[in-house]
Amino acid sequence: MSSVPPSVLRAGPAETGPPLILPPDPGPFAQFVRSQSFAGLLLFASAVLAFILANSPLAGGYEALRHLHLSVLVGDRGLDLSLEHWVNDGLMAVFFLLVGLEIKRELLIGELAQPRRAALAVAGALGGMVVPALLYAALNLGGPGLHGWGVPMATDIAFSLGILALLGSRVPVGLKIFLTALAIVDDLGAVAVIALFYTDTIQLPALLAAALVWGALLAMGRLGVRRLGMYAALGGLLWLFVLQSGLHATIAGVLLALAVPLRRAAPLAVSLPGGLVADADNERLGVHLQRAEAALERAQSPLHRLEHLLHPYVTYAILPLFAFVNAGVAVGGTTLGTVTLGVVAGLVLGKPLGVLGGAWLAVRAGLAALPSGVNWSLLVGAGMLAGIGFTVSLFVANLAFADAALLAGAKLGVLIGTLCSAALGVAWLLLQTRRSAT
Repeated sequence: MSSVPPSVLRAGPAETGPPLILPPDPGPFAQFVRSQSFAGLLLFASAVLAFILANSPLAGGYEALRHLHLSVLVGDRGLDLSLEHWVNDGLMAVFFLLVGLEIKRELLIGELAQPRRAALAVAGALGGMVVPALLYAALNLGGPGLHGWGVPMATDIAFSLGILALLGSRVPVGLKIFLTALAIVDDLGAVAVIALFYTDTIQLPALLAAALVWGALLAMGRLGVRRLGMYAALGGLLWLFVLQSGLHATIAGVLLALAVPLRRAAPLAVSLPGGLVADADNERLGVHLQRAEAALERAQSPLHRLEHLLHPYVTYAILPLFAFVNAGVAVGGTTLGTVTLGVVAGLVLGKPLGVLGGAWLAVRAGLAALPSGVNWSLLVGAGMLAGIGFTVSLFVANLAFADAALLAGAKLGVLIGTLCSAALGVAWLLLQTRRSAT
């Protein structure tokens, strides 16, 4: 049998249509830009820039930009929000939409669909949420900062996986899968905490309208509607009603994600017959590539298409912009009070203790098993990296505190805790992998 060039594919049945030439593999730089490592570094760079500006002579301009009001009007009605609120209430709804899509995919066909892997991630995530919250509450009991107990509960997916990706092949794949699943369950827990404990007074008419729109979206999903534009239109209406209802507007993103169907409309047949040669006719090649693209479009579910569509915008625009708007903490006059100490303790100590304790209980009870190639020492490192709570922790801090001093203290705690968790996690995993290599 003759070998098949890796760049040649045939879409559809093997006997029809000439061969297709796929584009060459991306170079090393392009691969890096698309990686979790670059996403984490971009997020970190945005936060550092905001922190520098907030503590420089340009601090006034930075604050003016954050509070710049932007209006969207239809006739004489509309929304007039500051840039900070547009990012936190509007763009972050898109982030939570992507999170919801990832959660749904993982629950149905991904790592969380496998009971023993799901049990380990769920147990680790629950422990990693409860212990940090208890540590924070113990340090702030009876004080004005108690309402921020939810701040150290979260794990930042992009940042934590970006740091883990920097370690490359030193870390087993099983550990990366575990941290990914844990971060996804953690995000689901964060959504529940925001909905239940960080919600203002409920406006029943708007909540009823949101429920009706969501019901229409669920019906569309059940009927197999595949046009993303229809989901986008109703999703925008859902966001507006949720915003007016008193629930945080980002909940609309998760609700929309649950309605987008995962079923595919058509299978994709791809064969690799031997002895094919590349087609040199550019015009014919273009036609065949268009056909292949249409076939791929039909084969993908609406959920996959929407997830792939949103991912670059969330990774390279929304999250860096969120970091830039929210990480600008002016340290002048900010003291290391119990709020800051509680957040740092929750992220740096509570996260690894909770993750390890929850995972140990699940394994001990026979509900879960460690991933292949992963031991308890490596799991400690994953627990440390889970203390990177950056995006969602900053988000919850904004919801928890109206007082500027408390909010600044919480944000400072998130920044310190995230940096310490990242440094400790990397150092621990490097030490453990070097020991196992010798």
